[in-house]
Amino acid sequence: MKAKSAPRDFPVVCVGGSAGGLDAYIRLLQNLPADLGVAIVIVNHLRTVATMLHKILPKYTTMPVELITDDLVIEPNHVFIIPEKRDLHVLDGEFRLEPISKPRGWPDVITVFLRSLTANWEGKLIAVIVSGYDGDGAAALCGIKEVGGITIAQRLDTATQPDMPESAIETGCIDFILAPESIATEIARIARSI
Repeated sequence: MKAKSAPRDFPVVCVGGSAGGLDAYIRLLQNLPADLGVAIVIVNHLRTVATMLHKILPKYTTMPVELITDDLVIEPNHVFIIPEKRDLHVLDGEFRLEPISKPRGWPDVITVFLRSLTANWEGKLIAVIVSGYDGDGAAALCGIKEVGGITIAQRLDTATQPDMPESAIETGCIDFILAPESIATEIARIARSI
């Protein structure tokens, strides 16, 4: 079976964002080499509005951009997009989708996915928090560092909505605070040093 033999030791980069995140995703992807051997997973927290990122972002990268489906194999040199109204997990080298666990209030889909990565992914983890309301993702950042991962927050003056990166920085578990273009440069540096 393909999934069981799929390698699970390449880096996964989780890019978590919300309001204003599109600008950050575009600027990051435009500056990210397509052959780094990393999987980019964009976790944009949406409760009800259908995501259009899988239709918009292919204009800004030569990597394949896919909307995540259940049991989809995680592959390097791909960009994966979380669908709306779903929590995202990883198991046996595949994505697993579950009904959103927090249907009211601000979602915590970034935190849920990062925690699943720390428990179930063998490769290097890079967590990136960009523009968005609330503080989704912040609660899982120290856990990413505990398993040897790298954490990056978007520089507040470059974020349309600085709540999420500010919450991330306030955890004390952020390694780098960078503009989106510099985040791409740092991801490339990390990927090439592994």
